[in-house]
Amino acid sequence: MQVIRGLHNLRDEHRGCVATIGNFDGVHRGHQAILDQCREQAAKLQLPVTVVVFEPQPREFFAGDQAPPRLALLRDKVRLLQEAGVERVLCLPFNDALRSLTAEAFIDKVLIDGLGVRHLVVGDDFRFGCDRRGDFHLLTEIGEQRGFGVEHTRTFTIDDDRVSSTRIRTLLASGNFDAAARLLGRPYQLGGRVVADQKLARTIGVPTANLPQPVRSLALHGVYAVVTELPDGRRLPGVANIGWRPTVGSTRPVLEVHLFDFNGNLYGERLRVFPCAKLRGEVKFDDFADLKQQIGVDQRRAQRFFLQHPAAGALLQHPAAGSPLQHSAEGAALQHLAEGDAGQAVTNDSLPLASAPLARESVTSDSSAGTPADHDG
Repeated sequence: MQVIRGLHNLRDEHRGCVATIGNFDGVHRGHQAILDQCREQAAKLQLPVTVVVFEPQPREFFAGDQAPPRLALLRDKVRLLQEAGVERVLCLPFNDALRSLTAEAFIDKVLIDGLGVRHLVVGDDFRFGCDRRGDFHLLTEIGEQRGFGVEHTRTFTIDDDRVSSTRIRTLLASGNFDAAARLLGRPYQLGGRVVADQKLARTIGVPTANLPQPVRSLALHGVYAVVTELPDGRRLPGVANIGWRPTVGSTRPVLEVHLFDFNGNLYGERLRVFPCAKLRGEVKFDDFADLKQQIGVDQRRAQRFFLQHPAAGALLQHPAAGSPLQHSAEGAALQHLAEGDAGQAVTNDSLPLASAPLARESVTSDSSAGTPADHDG
């Protein structure tokens, strides 16, 4: 996989490809279907697949903090594109210079002079250029003149609804991680590198791994039952707060994870965290005593959740192992801890892993005026 930052870094060896353009936020199953089309044409033409993305994403450029939260950061997006068979990613800085290009100039500079594209796969509602003249018809017309093919994307639906990043965000916000995973093609995850923080949680007996998060990456806010993958591949249950930690105050959002029955130093390590169920929203407590009491409740609810939901417990399997939660050391520990508060049962209503209905909303792939459109779906 090659990641090319900006048009100025394109070389002769990057010319000649099958390309597609968009945000590809989350690289969900709709995106994967687009990439399947690209690979089909690439195999016929014996050319590499190139995906053109933008940083920041066009909506972020125009809407700032009002833009939708991302489903994946750029580093994770690149990894997912590589796993989907993409050979090259051209990342263009979305700035005033790019947004001021006319549709024809964008085609000339990026697609023809830059990439030497031989085949392009885009949505039939794809719009681009500062004058909004760029569309599927213009691409087809210029492609016939300049020698590259243009193909529109095939609609990909699940349960008769088009798969889109917007739809997945709605599911995540409702706590429906099971349905979100079906649309993504994998469990939703967050991640980052563990940093030293105020270490206040240790003073109340709940050590945490703190992973700072970019503001625009927070599709979730609150306290969750989670599974965390360590650098050695082990996956452990735990509870996490995602957000601004109002009781202690934070200058930036943090993913704060407490792992059950874990002792070790994780500073500097990169973790992957899989939210499984929302326990509650973020709350500002008057003092640490109240916070400590609530954390105990959160822990017990998370422990019972894993015992009562084998599908979520399956995430606890080591990738190379096959023992389910109820037969693992983690499962035994959870059983012991959960029995200490058996009188407060967790119901599917309070932890809607798969109870919320699939969201149905109208989604187009157009982004703000004058921008290349987003492959949102």
